[in-house]
Order: sequence, then C-alpha cells, then structure tokens
Amino acid sequence: MATLNNIRIKLQEAIKQGGLNQSELAKRLGVHHSAIGQYLSGRAMPALDTFAKLCAVLDLDANDILCVNEFSQN
Repeated sequence: MATLNNIRIKLQEAIKQGGLNQSELAKRLGVHHSAIGQYLSGRAMPALDTFAKLCAVLDLDANDILCVNEFSQN
C-alpha cells in the first residue's frame, strides 16, 4: 500500500539522484531553494503543479514516485 512516507522516500531519492543542485532545481521549478530542502527533509511535499514540473525536469515517472505500480500489483 502506498503511504505518504513511501512517496516522500521515493521523492527524496529522485531529487538526490537528479543531478541538479538544490538552487538549480528550485530555479527550474519556480520555487524558493528552501522548498527543495524541505522536500528532501520530509518536512513538506510539493504542490501538485510543482510535482508535475519536478517529474518533467528530472524525467521521472509520476506513477513510480506515487507508488501506483506497487499499489496496482497488490
């Protein structure tokens, strides 16, 4: 079952492996660089529009981050 914690962990891993520093990623997403730090620490989750941009910028599959594939297999 997909939980908020599972989604946070996958999001954190994707950001860390994305190859961009926090400032560059924030600039591309149109958010303050501190927001990226909050996503990485688990203190905040991106808004849906920011999440969509994040997936586009980092070439992520939103279904993977949201654990949709894991949920559909159960």
